[in-house]
Amino acid sequence: MISNHTSFLAWSVTLGCLAIILLFDFIFAYRNRHVVTRLRSVALWTAFYISIAIAFGIYLGIWSTHQSRTEFFAGWLTEYSLSFDNLFVLLLIMARLKVAKEREQMILFWGILSSLFLRGLFIAGGSALVNRYVWIFFFFGGFLIYTALQLFRESESEEWEEGRIIRLLRKRGASIGVIAMVAIASTNVLFAFDSIPAIFGLTRNPYVIVTATIFASMGLRQLYFLIGDLMDKLIYLSEGLSVILAFIGLKLIFEATLGEGHEKVLGIPVPNISLGVSLGFVIGTLAVTALLSAFKARKVSE
Repeated sequence: MISNHTSFLAWSVTLGCLAIILLFDFIFAYRNRHVVTRLRSVALWTAFYISIAIAFGIYLGIWSTHQSRTEFFAGWLTEYSLSFDNLFVLLLIMARLKVAKEREQMILFWGILSSLFLRGLFIAGGSALVNRYVWIFFFFGGFLIYTALQLFRESESEEWEEGRIIRLLRKRGASIGVIAMVAIASTNVLFAFDSIPAIFGLTRNPYVIVTATIFASMGLRQLYFLIGDLMDKLIYLSEGLSVILAFIGLKLIFEATLGEGHEKVLGIPVPNISLGVSLGFVIGTLAVTALLSAFKARKVSE
């Protein structure tokens, strides 16, 4: 385990470095706010952010523990996949509000920053709850299973509609930019309800949860400009994510049951799903989802 002093140092150095990266990302977005992003540049930035997340996860296992590394990759992959799916909704918001291309850079940056802020609040509240009440995992697990069923049944085009706040802002004459940022911020609240219980199902280490969440959010602005073409290719992404959320939901319910001292229910042993199994399930499901989507997209194009 990490000592308290080292833990404080780790928090300080990590958050400081991530803040610097986000600052440079803001400067880049601001300086290029009126420029239509080139796909080559977007691809390079996306690869850069994925690379530093992988490098961080590998290094985490060196100075911390192997378990922390495994928890980070399981959490990062799950959060990144959910964030990727959420980008589809952001794309729909931008399209339906008819946001000008030259304004997308800054709107996306502030939208993603608001997402990080909201997730920070949810992580703090979630940590307090799970450390005090084991039974809260029953609620988290049930909510994830419900979300998985909803996600499996809904199409991406049905995931966002203008609410009362947006309609009110329109009547008051608010600019499209303001309306878009409010729409993205309010949608991020719903996203946080899905993602935070999911990562708590994989780890209870606050440092891992925070870093996995931040790394999963980094590069989403750049990835947004690639996603239009990918929407037609990742046909089964929602279905794959619904399977992952349902799995984590069941894992949380099992953990809560064991935490309450019930090793058997109706004579059936309650399984204790290891972190290694969870990571393997997440990676395997995403791989199968990508392969099935590629096969389906190829058949459609023929």
